[in-house]
Amino acid sequence: MQKPRRIAIDGPAGSGKSTIGEELARQLGYLYIDTGAMYRALTWLALKNGVDITDAAAMEELARHAEIAISRPSIDDGRQYTVTVNGQDVTWDIRNAAVTNAVSVASSHKGVRAIIIGQQRAMAQRDGVVMVGRDIGSVVLPDAELKIFLTASLEERARRRYGELIERFGPDNPALPSMEKVLEDIRRRDYIDRNNLQQAGDAVVINTDHLSIPQVLEVIHRYLESST
Repeated sequence: MQKPRRIAIDGPAGSGKSTIGEELARQLGYLYIDTGAMYRALTWLALKNGVDITDAAAMEELARHAEIAISRPSIDDGRQYTVTVNGQDVTWDIRNAAVTNAVSVASSHKGVRAIIIGQQRAMAQRDGVVMVGRDIGSVVLPDAELKIFLTASLEERARRRYGELIERFGPDNPALPSMEKVLEDIRRRDYIDRNNLQQAGDAVVINTDHLSIPQVLEVIHRYLESST
């Protein structure tokens, strides 16, 4: 048997799916696609153009005409990939607080998700893809050769997110939110994402609470080897 060419990794916010997905793709020489970045890109475009993110029809129209692309890193500035919207590099712009606070609402419209999912499936036709999201194995790529679902407790996910923010802002930066605020933000994201987060019935479930990144990757590689 051949090594799986399409790998789906799903999980809630802070479960480690982006970190694991990026490193797994690097190890395999595959393209890493963070589907959440596509929804962030659309949200960024909506905010930039003054489109009401709660207006389903307006968001669908925006998604229908937006050209969102994800490719391998084009600049060596620490990015995992390059995201463009209508030809403009927005890789870092889509990570700002305004987008983070709005993306769950902007991506909740069924019509928007249908359009973006179509684009994601087209991307997955490339040879060798690790695609990360919340419903990849169940909705976007139900025929992916390997499906992984990562879980972790709310507290552990908040701790990881807080650590990332400390690394980004510095421990003494006044822009650094409190641990309590981070915990509440993830709880809010879980509530908003409750209908979009879907575990595929045939997914390999890995609880990452007490596992390091190398340990999680080791588990995934064992499943990769057993499938070849």
